[in-house]
Amino acid sequence: MSAQTSPAEKGLNPGLTCQESYACSGTDEAIFECDECCSLQCLRCEEELHRQERLRNHERIRLKPGHVPYCDLCKGLNGHSPGVRQRAIVRCQTCKINLCLECQKRTHSGGNKRRHPVTVYNVSNLQESLEAEAMDEESKRQKMTEKVVSFLLVDENEEIQVTNEEDFIRKLDCKPDQHLKVVSIFGNTGDGKSHTLNHTFFYGREVFKTSPTQESCTVGVWAAYDPVHKVAVIDTEGLLGATVNLSQRTRLLLKVLAISDLVIYRTHADRLHNDLFKFLGDASEAYLKHFTKELKATTARCGLDVPLSTLGPAVIIFHETVHTQLLGSDRPSEVPEKLIQDRFRKLGRFPEAFSSIHYKGTRTYNPPTDFSGLRRALEQLLENNTTRSPRHPGVIFKALKALSDRFSGEIPDDQMAHSSFFPDEYFTCSSLCLSCGVGCKNSMNHGKEGVPHEAQSRCRYSHQYDNRVYTCKACYERGEEVSVVPKTSASTDSPWMGLAKYAWSGYVIECPNCGVVYRSRQYWFGNQDPVDTVVRTEIVHVWPGTDGFLKDNNNAAQRLLDGMNFMAQSVSELSLGPTKAVTSWLTDQIAPAYWRPNSQILSCNKCATSFKDNDTKHHCRACGEGFCDSCSSKTRPVPERGWGPAPVRVCDNCYEARNVQLDVTEAQGDDEGGTLIARKVGEAVQNTLGAVVTAIDIPLGGLDGTQRSPISIRHISTWGKLYILPVPIQPTMRANC
Repeated sequence: MSAQTSPAEKGLNPGLTCQESYACSGTDEAIFECDECCSLQCLRCEEELHRQERLRNHERIRLKPGHVPYCDLCKGLNGHSPGVRQRAIVRCQTCKINLCLECQKRTHSGGNKRRHPVTVYNVSNLQESLEAEAMDEESKRQKMTEKVVSFLLVDENEEIQVTNEEDFIRKLDCKPDQHLKVVSIFGNTGDGKSHTLNHTFFYGREVFKTSPTQESCTVGVWAAYDPVHKVAVIDTEGLLGATVNLSQRTRLLLKVLAISDLVIYRTHADRLHNDLFKFLGDASEAYLKHFTKELKATTARCGLDVPLSTLGPAVIIFHETVHTQLLGSDRPSEVPEKLIQDRFRKLGRFPEAFSSIHYKGTRTYNPPTDFSGLRRALEQLLENNTTRSPRHPGVIFKALKALSDRFSGEIPDDQMAHSSFFPDEYFTCSSLCLSCGVGCKNSMNHGKEGVPHEAQSRCRYSHQYDNRVYTCKACYERGEEVSVVPKTSASTDSPWMGLAKYAWSGYVIECPNCGVVYRSRQYWFGNQDPVDTVVRTEIVHVWPGTDGFLKDNNNAAQRLLDGMNFMAQSVSELSLGPTKAVTSWLTDQIAPAYWRPNSQILSCNKCATSFKDNDTKHHCRACGEGFCDSCSSKTRPVPERGWGPAPVRVCDNCYEARNVQLDVTEAQGDDEGGTLIARKVGEAVQNTLGAVVTAIDIPLGGLDGTQRSPISIRHISTWGKLYILPVPIQPTMRANC
């Protein structure tokens, strides 16, 4: 950087000598100022010092005529930021440091240092030098913003208008690896938000559109990149404007606030209105309740290095008045920020989500408005990275996209809550339980992540939705929770066999682990309620679009209907096999203990004729064996077996031995007595199967459409009892099995 210095450059600042004395004796004229070395350097010292590897990249400037260096204490020992450095007025020859007026008074006003010799800088040229530097800096900054344009980021329907990260970076016109912060502005419509951004960041250029008409000039959310401060500047719609979709647009403001590092609330009222405090208080509460969790989840989901949410943004309340004093002017002992916190407490609002709240006021006696104070406050807060750090533009887009995907959709007018700017209805799921009317407590669009509906309160039972869920008690005691439902038949039963068992033994409760654990009519009397024996109950919520707990019941209803159709067809076609199979099964279920089961009867016990599928098997009431029709066509009373004095079917052998008394023990007689009652009833039922066809044909037409709706097994059970079991027994019917 040093190269050769022309003779003309020497003698520009003869009063400034080298402060290093590294290659010279400290008497050579200073040519350079190194900000990182904090010293003025001659040509030789600058060259020798910065030849070293660790000092090679130091920033040095060539001195101009009348140059006055910075105070060494201000920029070094006191840790002042570059924005508040002071120019020196003297140089202490003993301490070899440059001092501003304040630092000279503080360090050299007493003791031995007061006698230190000093060199006074040419203060007359200082003001001109500072003004020239400021003009140059301002000109450079203004030139950097000449090509900045704004673009629509999100429209009034909450739809993002950039397709992806690359499109967002391209429209911002910044580098992909550039670290930046986000500054947004809020306020009532007509308070000059766009005008404020244009003059604070873009030197008065109309980057964001302004309009003198009554119509709002900003619709949706607009963004632009400020290359000077390296921030993304966001302009929003005004509050209290006459717009449609007011609820969605208000929710959009909170999304912008959530991705911002610094928020400006612009107000042009002579006095601070309650709406300002209510808006910020409600925004703080909604941010903590709904957005903090989502931003942290986005950080984990996207694998971001920079956390999106430690605390909320800092807030600057920019208050412009014309006729009234600024806040705190009448109470010099109290800072405006304390008065603002007191105002929040009086209104019952607590803006604890924001990292800090600052007040910056300006009183405009004559236009234009002075934005310099706001600009300085913004620059100081943007330099503070303790709470919110700069991040890549892609991270900003991901955060906005995540919030838009989660909190989106129309908000019905009847859900608008006027007591709060950001009610829970704007951010929570809108589904209501059909049984109790309680709303889902999860955030919007949680179903996309596979999260089911949840409610804070318990549900109540509704007969319409039958929202009682059963769980197997045995599994629950083993640490498992297995749901079970009443069904017409077990999973291993065919439709017609399941229907036959249902007609006789009632509905069944089957556990995937334990098998069939309950039948409603397993015994002739004394059947217990399943809740008292084998299952636990729970009342669950009924959410729109979900029918998980009704699925098995609907399937059971369909299976029952299929079985009834199949049964009707089988009964009407008496030669078909299923009818014989059902009859055989029913016979075995109610047969006396001494009868041979139908499944074991393969041929006639007398003539040995093999039975075919459609052949009828007859039991002798005396010996209990199976015979064909021709070998058991005779009848006689069998009182010793409990059949009473009436003639009943017997085989030929037992008929011929009718005068021989069978040896039946008393125990057998007692045991057979109970089964014979069941057998007599069963014979009546079996002989009237033909009448079932007529009974079934009546309801099946209506049933076929009804079963598609959520019909519980209780309805089916009622119909099953009505149309299958209580069939009138005709006097002419007789037992023929």
